[in-house]
Amino acid sequence: MRKLFAAVALLAAAGCSVSAGADDGRQTVVVGYQSKTINTVTAGTLLRDLGYLEKRLGGRYRVEWQDYDTGAPITAKMVAGKIDIGSMGDYPLLINASRTQGVPSARTELVSVTGYNLRGGLNAVVVPPSSDVETLAGLKGKKVSASSGSAGHGTLVQALERAGLDPATDVEVVNQQPPVGASALQSGNVQGYAQFVAWPGLLVFKDQARLVYDGSALGVPTFHGVVVRQAYAKEHPDVLQAFLQAQIDATNYLHEHPVEAAEAVAEATGLPPEVVYLYNGRDGIASFDVTVKPQLLAALRHDEKYLKIIGADFTDVDVTTFANDSFIRKAYGASYDAGTASTVNAARITGTDEACGTAVSDPAKAGELWLTGEDRLRPAATPTCLLRQIAAATAGGRAVRAAYVPDAATGTHWFADKSVWVLDPSVDDDERFAPFTTRDGAQAYVKEHPRARVVGYDEALKAAAEEPKTAAGEPKAAAGEPKAAAGGASR
Repeated sequence: MRKLFAAVALLAAAGCSVSAGADDGRQTVVVGYQSKTINTVTAGTLLRDLGYLEKRLGGRYRVEWQDYDTGAPITAKMVAGKIDIGSMGDYPLLINASRTQGVPSARTELVSVTGYNLRGGLNAVVVPPSSDVETLAGLKGKKVSASSGSAGHGTLVQALERAGLDPATDVEVVNQQPPVGASALQSGNVQGYAQFVAWPGLLVFKDQARLVYDGSALGVPTFHGVVVRQAYAKEHPDVLQAFLQAQIDATNYLHEHPVEAAEAVAEATGLPPEVVYLYNGRDGIASFDVTVKPQLLAALRHDEKYLKIIGADFTDVDVTTFANDSFIRKAYGASYDAGTASTVNAARITGTDEACGTAVSDPAKAGELWLTGEDRLRPAATPTCLLRQIAAATAGGRAVRAAYVPDAATGTHWFADKSVWVLDPSVDDDERFAPFTTRDGAQAYVKEHPRARVVGYDEALKAAAEEPKTAAGEPKAAAGEPKAAAGGASR
């Protein structure tokens, strides 16, 4: 490592530009990104597809896009001066800062955020569908695939610790790239898989895995962000400003055209658009916002402890120095402070629920139905209303492409048919079916609600279709007012 640092220092001292040398005389800006890590699309896949950076640069520079599965190779190339701007998750960001802070010519700064989840829902642990493991404690003595030093690995370590397990001795962590680990899970070489967006959702969607731990249970923010080599930002401030303005453009596009954005990312990556939309759609698991929020910086400080547990040769990082929002503040404009203070997802589910005849207004309950052949998603006011929409559509011969519901406890959006459903007859008719991402979460609810019970998805669909419905435009009962049940009996 000392030899590498020395080589980088000599390169800088010689006045060489690592970004120089296009045949037409233009300099090249090298952008490292992770196409399948779809929480970074506004600084990577979607940004590249839309061409916003090239438009902002106005032909003055050539853009070279380099795609990787994780943040580690991007950091290695930034240390070597071969990538100018990169995007990665929170744990890799800390490693990036740790690796570069001791070398002035390679030092990096966190300059913007791509997307975040304040509870940690972008990371998860899955097991094979046939596994008898229902909680993290069930992974004791087993092999779990994770990319060392990744956000998924960090979530696994924290979650195991909370479950009373020793991450170093109770579970064997196998360091694998996401696609390699996915194959290992299918072959049985590992019994668990801890990864970041979008891998857990992809495996569950393809019926190749079952969610056993939702990162939202941690309640610790997770995010992805953009780093730049400090020396590059000083030498080419115009390029950095163009990049950040283009990132804002891409973020606005994603908010305004979530379905089109999901389709574009799917085409570029090979991921199913239904999986991309789960994370990047309206009220998806990720909130896309370029501002550097204090909650996210606090999470970085919190995460340092777990990087030391992982043992990634990690040295302490001064997060305050590493994070520099002056560039994004300039690109964002006068409303930056207001944007930083807000944690409202700018892409909201709105409209009128066709099954329950109510306005969709509560993001903690709102879901969406995507029918085959339609280019828009139908809003649902509650999970129960969504079940009614699905039942009506399938009864009419329509095929469901995907349906999304928020976990009743954590708010994590998940596939309706992959969720664990609870029937609670003690609540309002339009809310008596509650979905959970994991069986563990569902059982915790049942424990606190004696009349509630876990039901299968098909049973929930059938029962919801038979529930009394309020027709569109018909006045609904006031809060606390008894509602008429089937047959005229009151509850």
